[in-house]
Amino acid sequence: MRHPLIMPVILLMFVTGGSQVIAAPRPSARPPAAAITVTPAPGSPRARPDRHVRVMVTKGTLTSVDVSAGGARVPGRFDRARRAWRSTWTLTPGTEYVVSASASPARHGDPPSRVVARFRTRAAPLAFGIRQTIPSPGETVGVGMPIILTFTGPVRDRAAVERTLEVRLGSLRSLGSLRSLGSLRPLSSLGSRLEGAWRWVADDQVAYRPRTLWPARRRVVVTAHLAGVRAAPHTFGTADHILSFSVGRRQTSIVNTLTHQMLVHRDGRLVQRMAISAGKGSTREYTTTSGVHLTMDKGDPVRMVSPGRKKGEPGYYDLMIGHAVRISNSGEYVHALDNVWAQGKVNVSHGCVNARPDQAAWFYDSSLRGDPVIVTGTDRRLEWWNGWGFWQLSWDEWRKGSALSDPSALALPWSTK
Repeated sequence: MRHPLIMPVILLMFVTGGSQVIAAPRPSARPPAAAITVTPAPGSPRARPDRHVRVMVTKGTLTSVDVSAGGARVPGRFDRARRAWRSTWTLTPGTEYVVSASASPARHGDPPSRVVARFRTRAAPLAFGIRQTIPSPGETVGVGMPIILTFTGPVRDRAAVERTLEVRLGSLRSLGSLRSLGSLRPLSSLGSRLEGAWRWVADDQVAYRPRTLWPARRRVVVTAHLAGVRAAPHTFGTADHILSFSVGRRQTSIVNTLTHQMLVHRDGRLVQRMAISAGKGSTREYTTTSGVHLTMDKGDPVRMVSPGRKKGEPGYYDLMIGHAVRISNSGEYVHALDNVWAQGKVNVSHGCVNARPDQAAWFYDSSLRGDPVIVTGTDRRLEWWNGWGFWQLSWDEWRKGSALSDPSALALPWSTK
């Protein structure tokens, strides 16, 4: 009679006897490397230019990120944990980008990671840029000078465009060329005295002024990081734009239409006292506007024609006037006129401020665009939109014309705006 359990028992006794079976050790699994991701997707042939390059790591920390476009380095910043990097500005349309990134392991002994990626941005269907700048490149201006940018077309996304506009301040001696841009500090980091903001004055035009007058003898650099910015449907900036100009000496003039005097101060010192005659005030158009004007341009001579009057009508004139410095868009100038009998005594002009020819010539020669000319004593107020009457607005009123919630601060790379 067979016993089916005898063989398994014998085998079990043999195994549990004086011998021992040792299992072969399994090879330890290598911890996965830190995964680096790049956006836009590597290999993309038509990435959106109105986005940013982003590099992120799931484990460990980023040790280096280098991004170039057309051989030029692309600026960017890490987050605090160095788990992410983002380009500061949007991308140039129709351009190839190369991204090289490395990451350290999350734990000791883990392997490091490195990635190299390429992608190309799509071309802009419609190009967008800057058509005109005020001041002119390299110009030396007065301490009240605004910055005015006129674009090549209407701007639908004002916030996106305004966020790209960066104003930096440097000394004339330290900034010999645009190579020194990196050493300049943004105005918002220099204290409230130099706080500034942009205001939209037309669909295609934006103006900047500091909270107070510019400091004298400094260099200002404006960078419009427009490349890749979507200003309107299908309309993208194709290149950045840099404007550099200088602020000259501090010259301000005060015109008192009641005492018929004009005092010119330079760097805090009275340099000229001029007897003047202002608008006679018989009509609104013949009343000199009170407020903070800025010198805008000048001519010698300038043709001046009576507004709204035809030849032969009472009050008509058509004259060539010498040494004329324009201070508004409503026909106001500081100019020469040989009516010494009225200057210093009575207002008889059609709205301009006239002075003795030799003194008017001195003012003409010594004026820079953007010099403040403050007129007092009349009941007609200069409108803020008349010429460059931007200083007529309080700081709070000026800031309301911005498209940003905090127009005084430069947009940081990690801003959520």
